[in-house]
Amino acid sequence: MSPGQAVFITGVGKFLPGEPVANQDMAAYIGSISKRSSTLGSAILRKNGIKHRFYALDTEGGYRYTNASMAAHAIHDALKQARCQPEQVDLLATSTTQGDYLVPGFASAVHGELGIPPLAIFSFQSVCASSLMAVKNAWLNVKVGESQLAVASGSEFASRWFRPSVYRPFYDEAARPDPQIEFLRWTLSDGAGALVLEPGPKPDGVSLRVDWIQFKSFADRFPPCMYAGAKSNTGADDQGWGLYESPQAAYEAGAIALKQDFEILYAMFPVWVGYYLELLEKYDLDPNAIDYFLPHYSSHSLGEEMKRLLRRTGAMIVEERWCNNLERYGNTGTASIFIMLEELVQKHPLQPGQRILCFVPESGRCIAAFMHLTVV
Repeated sequence: MSPGQAVFITGVGKFLPGEPVANQDMAAYIGSISKRSSTLGSAILRKNGIKHRFYALDTEGGYRYTNASMAAHAIHDALKQARCQPEQVDLLATSTTQGDYLVPGFASAVHGELGIPPLAIFSFQSVCASSLMAVKNAWLNVKVGESQLAVASGSEFASRWFRPSVYRPFYDEAARPDPQIEFLRWTLSDGAGALVLEPGPKPDGVSLRVDWIQFKSFADRFPPCMYAGAKSNTGADDQGWGLYESPQAAYEAGAIALKQDFEILYAMFPVWVGYYLELLEKYDLDPNAIDYFLPHYSSHSLGEEMKRLLRRTGAMIVEERWCNNLERYGNTGTASIFIMLEELVQKHPLQPGQRILCFVPESGRCIAAFMHLTVV
């Protein structure tokens, strides 16, 4: 363990907007672009294994929560679990794929929603791995004594990207369905999660000691894979939306829509697994010593690909120790690892000394992030 005091997760919270939305009810919230795209959506649902998800949108196209308000709800839940008061928080680190505003930073919006006294804030914006960027920031600040009560959150309001009006200028009834768009429309979900970190465990109940958090970006090897703000991720059409003559011109060119490139995504898997093997060696970590493995993935089929590669390397963690709730919550992006941890703490009989490994791969431009915890 690196120098500094030990740091403990004393509270884990989540917030999911509304009631779970079943597959057959999705169109009532995000609409239908065309009959052909809905047919492709049904095939995607069969592959991704998701049965329910949550939307901050209502069936009239309005919104019930903002991204920042969902984060604030999750933070209040985490503070309740930690038995701490909101005014005690002295550091806030937030993560999201896209905040409610272009400017200012997302942490400012969440701080405003919380309405708590002045404190240090940090905004992390990426895709899924920004969750552990926020946690690592909070962890290190507590570790060196800069913070006594830090909160890290992850939240997503993905459904606002998926209304048919978002695609109308370039993608209509006559258009051939675009798998880069459709996969995300039928996979992503809304929600938020949060952690409370302190320099000591709770007097009673479960706390989790943060042993290490490690990251690596491989953006030197890949173009963007999951992206928004450009018409394409390669070639002449990869200019950013702000370089068009106007935001309207970028929108009409299809440079605003959220997309995912599957060929690049599958090429990332061996890289992520290679980094996992590197960390096993660095920390002399035996996969058989891991009691709970919390891997983030966006589809059941991608989870199966992850298992296939781990078996080939001989570094597979016993499948019965995998904890993933994609089927029940959908892919909640930066919130997913927080929501998995909350469910683990609430529903599993954790015992002191048990070891938890969290894995958050990010397809944005290839990031891998790991966090190792010990139950105390």
